[in-house]
Amino acid sequence: MRIVVAMVLAALSATQAVAGGIRGSVKLPPAPAEDVRFRPYAGRASSLAAPARTPRGLLADAVLYVQALPAGATPPSHGATPQLAQRDQAFEPRVVVVSAGGAVDFPNFDPIYHNVFSVSPARRFDLGKYPRGQSRTVTFTKPGLVNVFCDIHADMAAFILVVPNAAWTRATAEGTFELSGLPAGHYKLHWWHPDFAAGEADVDVPAAGDARFEVSF
Repeated sequence: MRIVVAMVLAALSATQAVAGGIRGSVKLPPAPAEDVRFRPYAGRASSLAAPARTPRGLLADAVLYVQALPAGATPPSHGATPQLAQRDQAFEPRVVVVSAGGAVDFPNFDPIYHNVFSVSPARRFDLGKYPRGQSRTVTFTKPGLVNVFCDIHADMAAFILVVPNAAWTRATAEGTFELSGLPAGHYKLHWWHPDFAAGEADVDVPAAGDARFEVSF
């Protein structure tokens, strides 16, 4: 009987250990003004008549993650391989997040050629020119920021943030966020946005419930 009770208590303790997390809200300054002087690259390759203009300063582009995970952490799965698509002569979405060791697909949905490349130290690559209906895949092994461009269309730019582990999340359109599956303990919380300065802070997740944290860029 004592053995059964001990096993039940151990199971309950293990469940409670991963029941916590970090939740809160994100505040952003006013969105930066678009550079109206910026024009697409007028090279030999085709360009669309009215390329898309990706909005800046979106709350949903804010990314939050923890630097390291203790044993027993069970962060949520982020689903299938993320895509950074080429659509309407723009990258969609503007921001992609992937855990170190993960991959990103780069499908072309436009009726023109694109060339996706990066010279960022975290991951250098050049996928060459390819037409609509084709895709390429790149694996990202090292954490860091990867700036992505098209060498045919200079108005195209995007960001791939490679984070250390699966404990990451993005703010909602309303500015709330939640990082779940974290055992009680001390964490280094990082926040990043393509248009504003990044930051970090120490956060303690309690033994029961969530830690609350308000992020201001």
